[in-house]
Amino acid sequence: MSGHSKFANIKHKKEKNDAAKGKIFTIIGREIAVAVKEGGPDPANNFKLAQVIAKAKANNMPNDTIDRGIKKAAGDGNAVNYEHVTYEGYGPNGIAIIVEALTDNKNRTAANVRSAFTKGNGSIGTQGCVSFMFDEKGQIIIDKEECDMGADDLMMIALDAGAEDFSEEEDSFEIITMPDDFNAVYQALQDNKIAMASAEVTMIPQNYVSLTDETAVKNLNRTLDMLDEDDDVQAVYHNWEE
Repeated sequence: MSGHSKFANIKHKKEKNDAAKGKIFTIIGREIAVAVKEGGPDPANNFKLAQVIAKAKANNMPNDTIDRGIKKAAGDGNAVNYEHVTYEGYGPNGIAIIVEALTDNKNRTAANVRSAFTKGNGSIGTQGCVSFMFDEKGQIIIDKEECDMGADDLMMIALDAGAEDFSEEEDSFEIITMPDDFNAVYQALQDNKIAMASAEVTMIPQNYVSLTDETAVKNLNRTLDMLDEDDDVQAVYHNWEE
């Protein structure tokens, strides 16, 4: 990797999320429900569910809450049916943005996402207009303050389990995997009782773009804040170097 750590951004997000932990759990609960309906309740045989469980644990969701969500989704034939929807577009100065949502009303979600882009002086584009600028990867961030293991030993555990890359930053370690190898690497770290600040399959920009214009920064933050507040939005990826 280029050594471009997103740990500061993750800590910033966690500070925001701690004030809205209920929303984070709701978002992950929705992902669990969809994963169970698509592939069944056994994470050993449901790759997507195993990924969502890893994300849930990295966000400190209690195990009993995870288990209840799985059981409810497996036994509730009348549950709301959510659909995956992805939007791609541009923020100010051409910042690339990908929005992933789970919704029971695509018209409502599309209108809300479009409004978020428009009010931030951006625009929705066609499918594929910016996703080629990102790579789908497993990404695990480890806070150095929470890890007693040395960099070399940690790197060997990760690489032996199938990690693609390992980098050390001032305050964190970053492990990158191919999506199919994420679960094995995550499990190896868990087996070694290594605490993870973040663990998920995500979209990583191939290049980052800086913004120097204060108005552009204000507009982009307006779009990102509106998307963050939308209950249908599950994840937002962008290539802004904050």
